[in-house]
Amino acid sequence: MKVKLKNVFVIYFLVSVIGLMYALLQLGQPCDCTQHLKSTSDLIHAKDKKLVQLQNEVKRLQARGKAPEPQMLPVIYVITPTYARLVQKAELVRLSQTLLHVKNLHWIVVEDSATKTQLVSELLAQSGLRFTHLHVETPKEHKRKESDPNWLKPRGVEQRNLALQWLRENRQLSDGGVVYFADDDNTYSLHLFDEIRSTKRVSVWPVGLVGGLRFERPLVEHGKVIGFYTAWKPNRPFPMDMAGFAVTLQLLLANREARFDLQAERGYLESSLLQSLVSIEELEPKAENCTKVMVWHTRTEKPKMKQEEQLQKQGLGSDPSIEV
Repeated sequence: MKVKLKNVFVIYFLVSVIGLMYALLQLGQPCDCTQHLKSTSDLIHAKDKKLVQLQNEVKRLQARGKAPEPQMLPVIYVITPTYARLVQKAELVRLSQTLLHVKNLHWIVVEDSATKTQLVSELLAQSGLRFTHLHVETPKEHKRKESDPNWLKPRGVEQRNLALQWLRENRQLSDGGVVYFADDDNTYSLHLFDEIRSTKRVSVWPVGLVGGLRFERPLVEHGKVIGFYTAWKPNRPFPMDMAGFAVTLQLLLANREARFDLQAERGYLESSLLQSLVSIEELEPKAENCTKVMVWHTRTEKPKMKQEEQLQKQGLGSDPSIEV
């Protein structure tokens, strides 16, 4: 048994040595890998080609769904008349920070003042918006007193007309754009400006919290305005709020005499401009056929200053150098 086991070990050793020597000899032999390498190269080339195709397809799809660059969008000219009061800065700050989110916008702010005020000048300079700052004082006989009700005399008439004059003097018929009259005390959805930008002549939409109603709006059938939902003086030519329409720049430039009438009867200010520009049948309903409210006729509550007045009488009023 011992002899046989020894023989097995000898045979195992010899076979192992021979196998090792054969392996070492093979390492030095040339190998024809040309066909294998060619197949690998073809595979890599095919994958690179497919990758380029996919990249081009992604770029094409991105271009199709990409929003237009800001400079390609029609300019929205927002005209805002304003006047000095305790809440003026608060109103203008709120409006300016809404407008900051609107692309390709030009803000025309017109003060009811004999001169440009420092408050409005600095606010505009710090707003980050493209703007034009104008001023014109309302004649005293047409100016509303602090104690007068809001409806007694319209505000902002001369200021809006001055803005229209500036546009006519500084823009050409070839310039694209849409003009919107945005008072500083209203509340605006950003979606409204998307609607405004596609205006062809005069576009219209509902206004919330106005005329003693939850909303006023144009009535639309088959995509055409056929009337208006309003409770106060419904027989006016255009029974609409100032915040409820926009006009293309070209239309205003082509009708150079179109303006707001300072002598217009109460409630007829909007009609005094629109009558010279468009008919009801030509109005373009926006906001899903005038079924969505995107602007609200809000007003900031007049601050109660009784405590301030009492302290002022005692010579203890708040620091007048701090701008509010």
